[in-house]
Amino acid sequence: MKITLIYPKWPKLSGQTTFNLPPHGPVCFAATIPDDIEVEFIDENCDPVPLDLNTDLIAISSMLTCQMPRAWELAEHFRSRGIKVIAGGIGATLHAEETMEHVDAIFLGESEGRFAGVLDDFRSGRLKKVYDYLNIPPPIDSVGTARRSILNQDNYSYRGIKMLSLVHASRGCKFNCYPCSTAYLGGRKFRPRPIDKVVEELEAIDNNRLFIVDNSLAQDKQWLLELFAAITPLKKKWVSHPILDDDEVIEAAAKAGCWYVYQAIFDTSDFIKRRIQRLKDHGIGIEGTILLGMDNHDEEYIKRLVNFLLEIDLDMAEFTILTPFPHAPVTKQLKKHGRIFDYNWINYTTDKSVFYPKHMSPEKLEELYAWSWKTFYSDMPQEMRMARLFQLVIEKEIDDGTFQPRRRAAYRKKIGEKRNINAM
Repeated sequence: MKITLIYPKWPKLSGQTTFNLPPHGPVCFAATIPDDIEVEFIDENCDPVPLDLNTDLIAISSMLTCQMPRAWELAEHFRSRGIKVIAGGIGATLHAEETMEHVDAIFLGESEGRFAGVLDDFRSGRLKKVYDYLNIPPPIDSVGTARRSILNQDNYSYRGIKMLSLVHASRGCKFNCYPCSTAYLGGRKFRPRPIDKVVEELEAIDNNRLFIVDNSLAQDKQWLLELFAAITPLKKKWVSHPILDDDEVIEAAAKAGCWYVYQAIFDTSDFIKRRIQRLKDHGIGIEGTILLGMDNHDEEYIKRLVNFLLEIDLDMAEFTILTPFPHAPVTKQLKKHGRIFDYNWINYTTDKSVFYPKHMSPEKLEELYAWSWKTFYSDMPQEMRMARLFQLVIEKEIDDGTFQPRRRAAYRKKIGEKRNINAM
């Protein structure tokens, strides 16, 4: 039996350097497929999907809202050829009712210990329309090492530098942030994986540079300290979402190989300034994530915020426009007041305004979004700022003897480019 697993393409953010990270959802799902089944994986962001595929079952894994129109298009095509299609992942779960109209089956929730039963139904011709495990998580110790062997690693590099490998140490999030759908998708209970399982997976990854994609590394101080102590000997270098703002935790993270963090910056307060400085003091880089279009944002506020980012010398900044994704708290509020005007999911790329902001027109918000990218990167282009972050990780690797020679040529090129920019 053969399963073809497809990860649909989507429009990339305008203004952002284009690269492809290896997707995480598909490799976690593939690990739940029995070993005696052949699995073919196609990441449509890197390779075209052959429309004449010869396979027994199509599985479509999606993460983003803006992937869904393409996911439905692919599903309809293969069903028209008589091939059964099952959909799953974050995107399919957020858009479950619409997705059901285009597929033979939809899987909601986490697949560990469950997908073999779906395949039994498929073989016996009893495939159900819905397999609903949403917010009924499997035992967290059933989550094993992701099946990264399905990936074509040649697709995941940028200018000769291998992209980060994605891994997770926990699931669930106790927070319920205003623009986020995570509470709906995974529940509000923090579910840490057994630390020995995390270590086992990190050791199995043939890449020294990782992205720990947990929703938040700010949920349980004691667990964080134990995790960081356990992974320190591995000498991996990693990126993550925000880390608990605590001196002991940040020091432990730095020792454990924290390279840089994605840090939400939502105001120009001394609190944010101190938080950024604390990370810098421990040698950790920062890529600020800045959400534009909140109800307290007017044109003056956004311009002041961008100037603040330059003042505190962020390594990188990623600007996005507030987007009302299904099942997020913001969406309920905007819907209630009739402020969402665009439900064409292909536009939900976070660089377009699909709602009416409180203090400006949608067009003005998009104009300020473009202005923010241009202004922040006016003194040093995005690629050069990224080179500065790579210089940081390479210095860390040289210090602990993990720098890989195969990257040196690409590194010299990047550093040469950086010096040329600085000399201008």
